[in-house]
Amino acid sequence: MAFQHGVRVSEQATSLVAPVLGTAGLQVVFGTAPVNLAEDPYSVTNTPVIAYSWSEAVKKLGYSPDYAKYTLCQSMYASFQLIGVAPVVFVNVLDPKKHKKKIEAQTVTVEDLEATVPLTGLLLDTVKITAPAPATDGGSEDGEDSSDPETAPAPVLLERDADYLLSFDDDGQVLITLTAAGAGATADTLTVEGTAIDPDAVDAGDIIGVSATGGEKGFEVLRQVYPRLGMTPGLILAPGWSHIPDVGIVMAAKTEEINGYFRCEGFIDIDSTAEGCTAYDKVKVYKEMAGCTNKHIMALWPCIAVGSSWFWYSAIMGALTAYVDANNDDVPNLSPSNKLIGITGTVLADGETEVVLDQLQGNAVNSFGVTTAINVNGWRTWGNRSACYPSNTDPKDMWFCCRRFFSWWGNSFILTYFQKVDDPANVRLIEAIVDTENIRGGAYVAAGKCARAEMTFNMDENPVTNLIDGKLQFHQYLTPYPPAEDIHNVLEFDPYALQTALAAAAT
Repeated sequence: MAFQHGVRVSEQATSLVAPVLGTAGLQVVFGTAPVNLAEDPYSVTNTPVIAYSWSEAVKKLGYSPDYAKYTLCQSMYASFQLIGVAPVVFVNVLDPKKHKKKIEAQTVTVEDLEATVPLTGLLLDTVKITAPAPATDGGSEDGEDSSDPETAPAPVLLERDADYLLSFDDDGQVLITLTAAGAGATADTLTVEGTAIDPDAVDAGDIIGVSATGGEKGFEVLRQVYPRLGMTPGLILAPGWSHIPDVGIVMAAKTEEINGYFRCEGFIDIDSTAEGCTAYDKVKVYKEMAGCTNKHIMALWPCIAVGSSWFWYSAIMGALTAYVDANNDDVPNLSPSNKLIGITGTVLADGETEVVLDQLQGNAVNSFGVTTAINVNGWRTWGNRSACYPSNTDPKDMWFCCRRFFSWWGNSFILTYFQKVDDPANVRLIEAIVDTENIRGGAYVAAGKCARAEMTFNMDENPVTNLIDGKLQFHQYLTPYPPAEDIHNVLEFDPYALQTALAAAAT
């Protein structure tokens, strides 16, 4: 060391590591969107698209109130309009290059240089517009009748931007605006052809991600969320699709080992179509038929009505759960049950058949490990249990909020200490991890988020064979509070109080 004379300082890396937290309730929603209305229809298929606002989601994916065909729009409306929570990650599986159909020639009327094509789903880059040939005075120069189809002049193919402009109206229909100097400026009618997206061509395999040609599609895209966006998935859902058993089973499997290490939770709808469960006392049978028993899943029944629209319950519950987290310091320790939701009723999947459960019937549905909704001074969610209940009664698994707390804490631990991997496995590293976790855990205990969050490093769990192999094992005790699901007050008549009161009056 060089000779020193004077005052100096140096810096050392902080021994406590600041936690890196993922968005606890980050929704990742799989389904279909009206991508022909999107800013770039061909770039939003099978890729995670994040949106922080309604306008951003509409710009990137398009929007249609036809929720049966465009299922992502359910979560879009529920999250940004009904509940008010962001961000949301959408994965659209509708491929405009694959799920499409040819539109036969349509004749539309022009008024004031404008015409509307009474169709939805049209891809603007495929639209072809022709105008009738300009009218002539009498026959042609060689004396032939121009009204003869064989000799009549051909229609004029118009050129986009030069002869006309295209846009969408509020109903998703194509609006044609003719330019005053264009070739079709004098036309009274136009003939329109093109290609439209076909949401009916999307099937369960597209959601699951089945592909004979390889490449990540559907649920396989979940892996891309963290590498692309830097946030871990918190909740996954597929409204309009998860009620299909094949889809629900695969979705449940995707909640574990995301990117090899992360975990999340999800929502699955129990089928309430005419072929599914149409009565509350049949929910158990249909839940078991769907194989819906995963500890990372909350099962839901029936569907939700909001005015004249109806939604699969998962779209509402996903948005609500994310909202509860966002208002709880982004900590998922609160149950989403018994929360008021701005809905007008519960219905079957036909959107018309009303379902009205009282609390006793709602409790029966809960006993099957399924969450429902009841009207008690306003419509509210009702149910705390994960789908693994009643076969699994481990408190960290059967309580949905406890299961989420464990998954969230584990994800946070991985994100926080990834920077420490390959550091020397010495006392300083061990103390830094233990001290940081215990300070963090103590803060959550003090805030009432959990009863215990304490880490230890035990030598009996770290044999020398593991130490020389570069393996360190810590032991952490987590105790999130279960929900107060059953509050019981015993009321008893006290006859002696009556005797005492009357005796006092007699004197």
